[in-house]
Amino acid sequence: MQAPSPSPGPETSAWPLAITSAQMQAWTATEAVASVRQGVVTAQSYLTAMLDRAKALGDLNAMITVDEAGACATAQRIDADRLAGKPLGLLAGLVIVVKDNINSQGLRTTGGTQALTSFVPSRHAPSLQKLLDAGAVLLGKANLHETAFGITSTNFFLGTDADGACNRPCRNPYDSSRIPGGSSGGTAVAIAARFAPAGLGTDTGGSTRVPAAFCGVAGFRPSVGNGGAQRRYHDENAVLPISRTRDTVGPMARTVADLALLDAVITGTSVPKPKALKGLRLGVPASFWTGLDSQVQAVCEAACKKLIDSGVVLVDVDLAGLMALNDQVSFQIALTEPKTDIPNYLLANGMTLGLSDINAGLSSPDVKGVFGAILADAFAGQYGAAIQVHRPAMQDLYAKYFAANQLDAVLFPTTVLTAPSIDAVKGSSTVRVNGGAETDMFNTVIRNTDPCSNAGLPGLSIPAGLTRDGLPVGLELDGPLGSDQDLLAIGMSIEALLGPVAAPKL
Repeated sequence: MQAPSPSPGPETSAWPLAITSAQMQAWTATEAVASVRQGVVTAQSYLTAMLDRAKALGDLNAMITVDEAGACATAQRIDADRLAGKPLGLLAGLVIVVKDNINSQGLRTTGGTQALTSFVPSRHAPSLQKLLDAGAVLLGKANLHETAFGITSTNFFLGTDADGACNRPCRNPYDSSRIPGGSSGGTAVAIAARFAPAGLGTDTGGSTRVPAAFCGVAGFRPSVGNGGAQRRYHDENAVLPISRTRDTVGPMARTVADLALLDAVITGTSVPKPKALKGLRLGVPASFWTGLDSQVQAVCEAACKKLIDSGVVLVDVDLAGLMALNDQVSFQIALTEPKTDIPNYLLANGMTLGLSDINAGLSSPDVKGVFGAILADAFAGQYGAAIQVHRPAMQDLYAKYFAANQLDAVLFPTTVLTAPSIDAVKGSSTVRVNGGAETDMFNTVIRNTDPCSNAGLPGLSIPAGLTRDGLPVGLELDGPLGSDQDLLAIGMSIEALLGPVAAPKL
C-alpha cells in the first residue's frame, strides 16, 4: 500500500508553523496524514484543532462520547515515535470518529440506547482495529439513530424536554433545523463540520450513503454479497446488528480519495488510481430518476452533463422489475433477522441482556414501533421467500443488467430529496416532494439506496453539489459485486470533475 501524497506546506519538524486551526480543520484525511507524517504539524496540535472544533460545535449533537484523554495519549505516542525516528503507520495522526454501534475496546458502545449505556467492549471491531493499528486517533463515538433503526438520527436517548420531545437531535451542519440523515448521522455531521476528516458508519439500507448525501460528504458501502469470502469487511459480532444479511461497516469522509485510503487500510490492499472517464459506461435506470425533488434533479442533471462532456457514456436502460423485487426483500429481512442477530451479538459480547431488555429501554417513538414489529414476527412468514427466492432474483437481475449493457456502474441521485426538517416529537414522520402528497419519510429517503443493500452490492455516494437553497445533494454509484476498488476509482475521477462542495457556514 502506498503512503498518502504530501500535503501543502514545507517538510519540517519545527512547531509552531504558520498554520492555523482553521487550515488544519479544512484538511482532508490524506492531507492531514501527510502533514503529521512529515512533521508539518504534530499529531497533538492537529488533535487539539479537532477537539476545539468539536467543543465549539457541540450543539450539533454529533457525538455521544468524546475520548479526549485516550485521543491525547495516542497523539502523544505518535509524536514520540516520529521524533525517535520510528516508522509511522499509514494513518498516523488521523483523527477519526466512529459510529456508536461499532465496538471500541475500553470505550463504551451504547448503540444510542439506554440498555447498552454501560457496555464497554473488550475488543475493537476488526475494521476499527485496522485503522487504529495504522495510527488513527479515535476522537470518540458518534451519535446515531437509536439502535441504528432509522434514517434521521433524531435520537431521544440523548434527552427529552418536559413534553417528551427530543431536545438534543443530531443537526445538519448546512441547516441546523434539518436532519443529517441516518442512521450514521453523527459520523457525517462530524466530518462535514470539520472536526474529523473521516470516520466509520454502518450501512443496512443506506446508512452510510444517506447521511453522506444530506451532509455533503462521501459515504461507501462495501460488498457484502452472500457473506463469507464475498463480504469485504468482516466485523461479525463486533457491531450491534440489524441484519446479518444486509449489515456492513463502511467508511465516510469528505473525499472519495480518503474513502479509498481507509478501505485500503481495512482490507490490506493498495489504494486504486482514478479511472479515466472517457468511454466509461454508466447505467441511468429511469426507476431511480423518477419523482425527484426539482432541486435535486437540477443538481444531478448538471453533473450528468459534465460527465457526458468528459466522454462518459450514459446508458438509458431501466432495471425493470427491481423495485418490485426489493419490496419483497427489504423489511422481510430487516425486521426478521434482528430477533436472532441482536441476542447473538449480546451473548457473544458477554452480556446477559436479551432483546426484551433492549426493547424496554428504547427512547425513540419510531424505534419502539419498529421493535414492536420485530417482536411480533410481522414478516417472519415472508422471510424464507425473501432469502431463497426474491433476493437471489435481485442479484441475478443486477448481474444481467451490468453484463448485457457492458456497464461499469449504475448512476443515480442518492436520495430523491434534500434533508427534511427535524421532527422532535415523532423522530420520523412524513415528507412532501415538490409539494405533492405526503409520503412516509423512511421509505422515501431510502428508495434509491435500499436495493443495492438488499442485493449485497457496493455503493458509493459522492457530493454532487448544492441546491439553490444551499443544501447538499448526493450522486450514487452502485457496482457489480466485488467491484469495490473500481467503484472507488471511478468515484475519484467523478469527484475531481465535479469539484468539492462548499463547507457549511458554521
